[in-house]
Amino acid sequence: MKRIVYVASVLLAAVGITSCSKGQAAKETEPRVEVAVAKSVNENAVTTFTGRTKSASEVNLAFRVSGPILRVLVKEGDHVSRGQVVAEMDSRDYQVQLAATQAEYEQVKADAERVMALYAEGNTTASNNDKARYGLQQITQKLANHRNQLADTKLRSTIDGYVQTKLHEAGETVSAGMPVLSVFGSGDTEVEIHVSSSDFSHLEQITNFYCKFDVTGDEKFPLTIVRTSQEANASQLYTIRLKFSGKVDRKKVTPGMTTMVYAEVTDDGTTAAVNVPSSAVLMEGGKTQVFVYDAASGTVRTRPVTVSMLNRDGTAQVDSGLKAGEKVVASGVHHVKDGQKVTLLQKPSASNVGGLL
Repeated sequence: MKRIVYVASVLLAAVGITSCSKGQAAKETEPRVEVAVAKSVNENAVTTFTGRTKSASEVNLAFRVSGPILRVLVKEGDHVSRGQVVAEMDSRDYQVQLAATQAEYEQVKADAERVMALYAEGNTTASNNDKARYGLQQITQKLANHRNQLADTKLRSTIDGYVQTKLHEAGETVSAGMPVLSVFGSGDTEVEIHVSSSDFSHLEQITNFYCKFDVTGDEKFPLTIVRTSQEANASQLYTIRLKFSGKVDRKKVTPGMTTMVYAEVTDDGTTAAVNVPSSAVLMEGGKTQVFVYDAASGTVRTRPVTVSMLNRDGTAQVDSGLKAGEKVVASGVHHVKDGQKVTLLQKPSASNVGGLL
């Protein structure tokens, strides 16, 4: 009797072990996959641009007359005030020109006054009087012009600010309008970025701009658009100027600094497009599809989708076929079939490196 009980126990144990082994084997044959959540393209989407701080008022100072530069009175980094003389041109030619015009003026003025006096007494014609009057007006304007040209041999700053760049030195000959000094204002500072035509066309969708600097750590500086160029430059980029929305420490943030500008879009619920890892998308029979994971059954199902673009961050934009929040197979797509049960790969814990605990 004892022998019979013993044999039965052994058989039952063997059956249990066999059943357990079959269940374990079935579990091990399930493909192991990693899933990702489809996110709305406007769900806290952030695009970054490299920007540069610039003064809100920035000017190039140039002489209004041509000639050799006699001296430049400032150097880069110097503070200048509005109206301050910053450079001088050799004015000898303009002094000679003014002296000649001054002598001509004196002669014409004397002749004109004599003719007009005769006309007042009725001793000359109205025609002679008109010629004398017009001649005096003409030489008066010529004298004023030559006086202005002599005054223009002194270059004055048009703003309060700092010398950024000295473009020419003493002894060089410059033409009228050729920049000699670049000066940026000591007032507000702005941020300038250059964006592609694609980003420019979606500018109205951006709801928030901010920037960060290396010297200020993680501090965010809110920005608002001041102006945008409507024409692309030679590199097919559009220029956008942004101003700081709040107070900025001018000792830390100065013109000429490099900054990272973040353009943020929040989900307004009007778009059905979602982003998924590009590794989740595959082609089968000429059709684009993904595997959608059903957590309740632990299975995956193929779903045809429409992909409109591949993003720079390694994701693909799906315009139709998926909804935000759905889970798709992101890794292991080539090892699963429609309707198949799968085992999810567990992400490593930050506090359990290597899964040793």
